[in-house]
Amino acid sequence: MPPEQERQLARAIYKEMIEINSGFTTGATTPVVQAAARRLRAAGFSDRDIFVGGATPKKANLVVRYRGTGRRRPILLLAHTDVVEAKREDWSMDPFVLNEKDGYFYGRGTGDDKAQAALWIANLIRYKREGFKPDRDIIVALTADEEGGGPYNGVEWLLKNKRDLIDAEYALNEGGWGESVNGTRLSNDVQVSEKYVVNYRLEVRNKGGHSSLPVADNAIYHLAGALDRLSRFGFPLKTNEVTRAYFRAMSAIEKGPVSTDLLGVASGDTAAMTRVAEASTPWNATLRTTCVATMLEGGHALNALPQLAAATVNCRVLPEDSVGYVTETLRRVVADSAVKVIVNGAPHGAPASPMRADLLSAVTAVTNELWPGVSSVPMMVMGATDGAYLRAAGIPTYGVQGLFYDRDDIRFHGRDERLKVQSFYEGQTFLYELVKRLSSAPNA
Repeated sequence: MPPEQERQLARAIYKEMIEINSGFTTGATTPVVQAAARRLRAAGFSDRDIFVGGATPKKANLVVRYRGTGRRRPILLLAHTDVVEAKREDWSMDPFVLNEKDGYFYGRGTGDDKAQAALWIANLIRYKREGFKPDRDIIVALTADEEGGGPYNGVEWLLKNKRDLIDAEYALNEGGWGESVNGTRLSNDVQVSEKYVVNYRLEVRNKGGHSSLPVADNAIYHLAGALDRLSRFGFPLKTNEVTRAYFRAMSAIEKGPVSTDLLGVASGDTAAMTRVAEASTPWNATLRTTCVATMLEGGHALNALPQLAAATVNCRVLPEDSVGYVTETLRRVVADSAVKVIVNGAPHGAPASPMRADLLSAVTAVTNELWPGVSSVPMMVMGATDGAYLRAAGIPTYGVQGLFYDRDDIRFHGRDERLKVQSFYEGQTFLYELVKRLSSAPNA
């Protein structure tokens, strides 16, 4: 655990961030980064090393530089300050108050991603207070609209407008976390690749008519049939370099028949892949591209045949699967010429980051010091992060947090999001030690 003074600082920053509504449509990220900037200035960081700005006044980012000797290129520490929307009526408590209850911190963003944002700032202030002299600059970037995307995404904006502020040898980000089951820590995962997102609009347009004269050619029925066929379809199961390494490592951690199946997955055994995919929702998502309906719209009057029926289908695509392949597959599954399959937005994927020996060995060493016997496992995250922007721009990015979540109770984006209090403070120590190790000369 960190010293009491450092725990209090981290909790205070965490509380301040959680209690600022930074949802995509109902809030703003600017107050979050302004609050962090005030703390940094009070800790002795100069204005020349602090930048606050972004695509719009409400969507500001923070970039702060802790200067080292320059012996090596900088390291970038990334976290996003926006959160998925949360409604008070959906939660059992106020989502924009940091609630501490039964050993957990509750609140929107407690896991995704304000814990890491708070810890980066708290640890940077601690380095400053302790007079730490890194052999490289340490850059912290707290960015806007990872969740909302679109024209306000902070990482995309910084790469286009302020690349020099965040240019680094590599970055540490969200996307990798610790897995536990029933309170037992299994692995401290390191994300080295990720799926990318493609959003589709399935749309049916029709001349409509009076509801007293129904016909079979109904826009809602066309859409419902297409979605039913999609619900029963699964993309092919397969592995890549990163997921093979993940399943091989997990085979040494898990026990019983599942251990044998995980090793089989790593070896390309298709029967084992099927059993593993059926046994675990996260493992299923690791082994294939997935597409799921997330939003519906349709109809214009209670007594009229629908002229429009549409659905949003959110796809999380394996790095090796192309947009064209997914689009053509969906059209084949939909199997109805009345249903248009339209790509929304401009999908962006990125290659995997190299599995750097120095980084992975540092993660392993700090993990063993804090949690003896817990393995560090490379992984492909099933969701998507801002690391994709950085990787595409030539900045390798690794998701690592040292924050442990129960494998079967990860509440990102959901009701009553939470993080264990103990895990928050252990993560504070993990990230403090890891960045210090990665920013010190080997002989230091």
